Amino acid sequence: MSRGHTADEQEGAEDVFRLPRFFAFWSAETVSGFGTYITILAVQTVVVLLLGGTAMDVGLVNAAGLLPNLLGPLAGAIVERFRRARVLVATDIGNGSVLCLLPLLWTIGRLNTPTLMVIMFSSGVLTVLNRAASQSILPRLVPPQHLLAANARLDQGATVAQTSGGFIAGTLIAILGAPIAVLVDAASYFASAAAIATLGLEETRPVLDQRLRSLPGEIAEGMRWIYTHPMLRPLAISTHVWFLANGIVGTVFAAFALLALHIGPFWLGFTYAAAGVAGLVGSLLAVRVGRRLGAGRTVIACRALTAIAWMPVAALPEEASLWTAIPLLALGQALFGFSIGVENASEMSFWQAATPDPLQARVNASRRSINRAMIVVGAPAGGFLVGIVGYGLTAWIAVALFAVAVGVVARSAFRRAT
Repeated sequence: MSRGHTADEQEGAEDVFRLPRFFAFWSAETVSGFGTYITILAVQTVVVLLLGGTAMDVGLVNAAGLLPNLLGPLAGAIVERFRRARVLVATDIGNGSVLCLLPLLWTIGRLNTPTLMVIMFSSGVLTVLNRAASQSILPRLVPPQHLLAANARLDQGATVAQTSGGFIAGTLIAILGAPIAVLVDAASYFASAAAIATLGLEETRPVLDQRLRSLPGEIAEGMRWIYTHPMLRPLAISTHVWFLANGIVGTVFAAFALLALHIGPFWLGFTYAAAGVAGLVGSLLAVRVGRRLGAGRTVIACRALTAIAWMPVAALPEEASLWTAIPLLALGQALFGFSIGVENASEMSFWQAATPDPLQARVNASRRSINRAMIVVGAPAGGFLVGIVGYGLTAWIAVALFAVAVGVVARSAFRRAT
């Protein structure tokens, strides 16, 4: 990626909504993003309040939805065999149809926890395929000099959905009931499919190298590109470590706030809201910062800020007062959200620019899969460490891992990435 763009190119990159097809793609992504948060809350409500489930049941249903993330390398190889826009339309229609089963089965009295797990697993598989195609189609919709701005716009829509999605979901569930509220998410997928269908993107059917015309060979080729590339390899390893650390603190934070500090669900939600608002601010600055610093220094600076953001949690004593704990936790979450908001567009743009088009789906899906696997490892590891060394030291271990993630990219060729 180069910063040597003309003034006209830079001005055009700021207003990517004027680019043909991008607004339809952004609309599809943002609408389905809002719907996703409705289903997350609605499904948990269904399990606990309507099916009489326990926390274990909630965990099983959540795990069923997340398990397909481990299939990322396979999903990427499958997507590369088809036109990406068609994959997006098909998976959106499929996801909407699968989610319609939830209220239908509830209405006829056939909904139970195992059935709900099947629904969420099926939705998860379709989502993984959709994500592989979605992240890979953007370079076909947007010229290289506009990738940074386009990814920033997508981040802004996603952050707004994350920040307000919970409130919208709670309101809809209160008015319509949880099973019917899921229909809103189903409708969002159908709307997304309709928007993608209007792109009019002409794609030829991929022609694969005969030597690699098997799923294992195609998966291996994508992995080799990630872990032999002089800049992508350290970026990938750093990101894996980052997600491991994030899995640990994700477990620690809620338990520490609720069980040790006793701040209550309202104030815990307030701290999460601080992360969402700061994330939106960061995404609004992402293009300016990314152009000024380049992708390498932007990622390094933001990951360093992430390590700093979790220090208030690590340093806060369990006997801290409510009015000491809440500002410090909110500040830490705000710094955390801001760092992600600024970094993500630069990181994603670099991945997309550095990866050949035939490898886009495999590379994107594979790295996402491994990142999610790090969360699967980090989350229980955080709980295990809390039981042995306590909240504070566990948080410091996570901070140290975030610092390792910074060191990996800072000492590599990626620091010069523009």
